[in-house]
Amino acid sequence: MICFALYSANHAMQRVYAPLLADMGVTYPQYLVLLSLWQEDGQTVGALGRALQLESNTLTPLLKRMEVQGLLSRSRDGADERQVHIKLTEKGRVLKAKSGAVTACIFDRCGLNLDQLTALRDAITELRDQLRQDG
Repeated sequence: MICFALYSANHAMQRVYAPLLADMGVTYPQYLVLLSLWQEDGQTVGALGRALQLESNTLTPLLKRMEVQGLLSRSRDGADERQVHIKLTEKGRVLKAKSGAVTACIFDRCGLNLDQLTALRDAITELRDQLRQDG
């Protein structure tokens, strides 16, 4: 059953991530937001939602909690009040340096070389995209 293999692998991966991210003071969804903002700071809520494949009703409370933690700031666009821009604070930018240890630990725990991990990621992404085509 491919569905159970993916489901159980996801849970196992999150168990590996949990203590690493706890040391950083963030949850897995918060870490995903940070990863996206480290790649491109100043995104809108809509762009972040598309990048992370999260609906705004899930993303907005998450961003509000991160703002309270001092990791990012939210500001309305002056030209279009409907647009909310998300920018990292200094505290959010500083966490990027700690993320390297997380990446290295995950890589080690997977027990695969870089080519194998890349192929696995690409196969899972292709499967996800195929399943979404008519859904």
